[in-house]
Amino acid sequence: MKFILSPCGTSLLTNQASSLGALLRLHANARDPSDAPPEDRQKIQMIIEAAAAKLADADFATVSKLSAELNAISKLYSNSDSNRKQDHHVVLCTDTWLGEAAATLVVDWLCKQGINANLERRKELQTKNLDMFRVALSDLVEWCETTIPGYRQSGYRVIFNLTGGFKSINGFLQALAMVYADETVYVFESETELLRLPRLPLQLSELHAARPHLTVFRRLSNRCAVQETTAGIAETLLWQLGDDIGLSPWGELIWQKTKKDIYKEALHASPSSKIQFTEKFAKGASELPKERLAILNERIDDLMVHLETGGANLRRLDLKKLQGDPCPPSTHEADAWADSDTKRIFGHFDGDVFIIDKIDKALH
Repeated sequence: MKFILSPCGTSLLTNQASSLGALLRLHANARDPSDAPPEDRQKIQMIIEAAAAKLADADFATVSKLSAELNAISKLYSNSDSNRKQDHHVVLCTDTWLGEAAATLVVDWLCKQGINANLERRKELQTKNLDMFRVALSDLVEWCETTIPGYRQSGYRVIFNLTGGFKSINGFLQALAMVYADETVYVFESETELLRLPRLPLQLSELHAARPHLTVFRRLSNRCAVQETTAGIAETLLWQLGDDIGLSPWGELIWQKTKKDIYKEALHASPSSKIQFTEKFAKGASELPKERLAILNERIDDLMVHLETGGANLRRLDLKKLQGDPCPPSTHEADAWADSDTKRIFGHFDGDVFIIDKIDKALH
């Protein structure tokens, strides 16, 4: 079984309309069809439909001529791999109209071949704004960390197909591949075979960078402002936009690869002045298994975001007021986790500070 990540560019469209290449370039960063004038939108829609028509009857042998992404994909399955129905293919596109249109055609073709495929459009993943692009790369790291390990644990071989897509994105994905992929593939210059690069036995030298600056990393990874000093954190792990500081894509990578192990170690100090722990809560947390501790620390991060930024009360947190007065001094509860061993976080407000009283079984 294979999990394949293929960044997708727009060559599937540009290859159908060489005379309209300037038109496609003009609207390359348009997020929505409505961003283009009606006349241009109509012409581009005709290009999309022409590409779809070419793909309609294409098999693995003929599809390689239509785009760089499909060229590599066709060679991955050149031996009529009978197990391809067990594979999962993610087609990564830019946060643009044309990027999604091209990638959707690729996904549809893959599904027609019996391959489980889906589209992944990452917010702000475009080259119009450098700062937003950096944020998108950081979010891409988080997506990799939350998505790919599960497939590997289920027995999938992880492959990054970096033949297509855009250079600005693929350069970063090439580095991520050294961490997340078992193999990276490209179409070799002869265009008749794949160049396969195995995973390197790579260890990130900065894996312990987050430990002495835990609160800073927790806050920055959750887009919360920091008052703490960032002195001692390598510049490559941070990026600055005006007065705002955030984790660079590399900083996000270090954090995502580190945080699970750190969160399993203990109930760490509150990352927010708006959250305080009682001794009873700290004692209850200390008795939890490591996996539960990790979840609890993550839930405190969710609570921090909700209280500090007014962000969404996430479903996994679900902070709400208790009915009546069932367990004073607690007035509110939030979900810690909701499986067979359901636990709730109970607490109360003192002004704008939420004091966590205890972790205990649900009241119902």
